[in-house]
Amino acid sequence: MFTGSLVALITPMRPDGSLDEKAFQELVEWQISEGTEGLVPVGTTGESPTLSHAEHKRVVELCVEVARGRVPVMAGAGSNSTAEAIDFARHAKKAGADGTLVVTPYYNKPTQEGMFLHFSAIADAVDLPMFIYNIPPRSVVDMSVETMARLAKHKNIIGVKDATANLTRPLHTRRACGEDFIQLSGEDHTALAFNAAGGVGCISVTANVAPRLCAEMQKAWRDGRLGEAMAIQERLVPLHDSLFAETSPAPVKYAASLLGKGSDKCRLPLAPVSEPVRKRVREAMVSAGLLN
Repeated sequence: MFTGSLVALITPMRPDGSLDEKAFQELVEWQISEGTEGLVPVGTTGESPTLSHAEHKRVVELCVEVARGRVPVMAGAGSNSTAEAIDFARHAKKAGADGTLVVTPYYNKPTQEGMFLHFSAIADAVDLPMFIYNIPPRSVVDMSVETMARLAKHKNIIGVKDATANLTRPLHTRRACGEDFIQLSGEDHTALAFNAAGGVGCISVTANVAPRLCAEMQKAWRDGRLGEAMAIQERLVPLHDSLFAETSPAPVKYAASLLGKGSDKCRLPLAPVSEPVRKRVREAMVSAGLLN
């Protein structure tokens, strides 16, 4: 169910900072029509740190409503409070999501045992497939392969979004957690290389603005058309670079605004994208064939 090109959805906002529900649902529908194989609302790219709990839950509901079972929805349900994460996961199940994405607890700096207990508690409380989101650059902590292997024994913990950019990691994870443990890259630059090391897809930021290319790249890889997959990735590299030239999701929201997919508004403390990065993003969009 969770393979290929999944999108880490942005959360469109009106210029006053309120949720733009219409733009969000139109974005979701466009993603499906362009070939995106899975939807991931309210992750980091969806600005979950600055959404209220009510807004967070509303975005999940809107996503499920539009998807209508056509593609799976992996709802963000992370928090550095275990009780809050359980509440988000319970809501995701009630809303009809197909799974959850739970980030390693940020700021608290839990030990490996703390992370094991955190994820175990959520998995015990909510009978819904869960993906561990391991992103040391943002959460500071890095879940070890050994801890992940312990968690992989839980029937509800089925995979990982690996944003370590360490391409030896999926090799070790595959050996420790087994071939059925679903590994998804969380880094657009490593999407294909990660597959070669044991992954089965990518939860992509770039797919917000290049969904068809990202989906075609993953399909080409699965079909064994490696040259075609690499050609698409090479075409997308300048865009990947530009979308992370400043803190994400500010650049990708600007890129989406160029396509008419909502405004470029982010909530503070994220600043508006600087003019040099705007120029870089626009040029990368043109280079990728997404803008004239």
